[in-house]
Amino acid sequence: MATVKSELLKPVASEKPAAHNKVSVIGTGSVGMACAVSLLLKGLSDELALVDVNEDLLRGETMDLQHGSTFLKMPAVVCSTDLGVTANSSLVIVTAGARQAKGESRLNLVQRNVAILKSVIPSVVQHSPRCKMIVVTNPVDVLTYVAWKLSALPPAHIIGSGCNLDTARFRFFIGQKLGIHSESCHGWVLGEHGDSSVPVWSGVNVAGVPLRELNPGLGGDQDPEHWEKIHKDVIASAYQIIKMKGYTNWAIGFSVADITESILRNLRRTHPVSTVAKGLYGIQEEVFLSVPCVLGANGIADLVRVKLSRDEEARMKKSAETLWAIQKELKI
Repeated sequence: MATVKSELLKPVASEKPAAHNKVSVIGTGSVGMACAVSLLLKGLSDELALVDVNEDLLRGETMDLQHGSTFLKMPAVVCSTDLGVTANSSLVIVTAGARQAKGESRLNLVQRNVAILKSVIPSVVQHSPRCKMIVVTNPVDVLTYVAWKLSALPPAHIIGSGCNLDTARFRFFIGQKLGIHSESCHGWVLGEHGDSSVPVWSGVNVAGVPLRELNPGLGGDQDPEHWEKIHKDVIASAYQIIKMKGYTNWAIGFSVADITESILRNLRRTHPVSTVAKGLYGIQEEVFLSVPCVLGANGIADLVRVKLSRDEEARMKKSAETLWAIQKELKI
């Protein structure tokens, strides 16, 4: 019996098209969906797979995205509670985990979230053995290490979202203080994504002008302009937002899409993301910390050797020690 479809269309090619830039997001909570929406708005993938244990939430979010396909020219959006839906992903974004509670530090989340990664990572790699992976779940540095150990993937393929967002916040606050757009303010936050992060004041510049040439005390205890408050605001930002709205999601979603774009489009841009820091700045332990990384089609292509001041290097070591104190107790 003839159908509208058979009368309208004459098949030419029978093979199923292969997805070339398939991205999977594990976890469809507020952060996972912010990542998904940000990816779709940038048009970065030709298939998006969503996974969550909450089937009603998962299917509701997926339908909501699918119904907007006309406006976004979006690729196929699929979902399942089964990780098999992620098969053949170029990139997997892991956001699944317990949410940070009001006043809770990221490091306190570790024990709850290690168990979740144990149930996810091996299956993800089984279905996509050549994927790159971005870990977003907090505490992100420790959990990126956990994901690396569980996955057995090359270190270049396991990337923690790290201080990409901390650095964006840093530049935003510098821009606010100077009355200049944050994109024109250059500076880095490295180390732990958290309370022991390291603001690299020695490298802060606008249009190539080092701000420490204008104010030698910039960011220090004796700074008459109190620039050090900017880094305090960076650290406090997440806690303030969580106190007001219960969670953070939009800025981290934009940040993850920014990292994803560099990988899938092989842009070779530098990002302060979490990777193996052993051997850098005198760090002896196998911890993951944010350092400037060149990201491209193969994940982390290069590490940028940033020259830090003595104080900054000491703070990087302290950041590593903070994470190692938690990490060495883990049973993976």
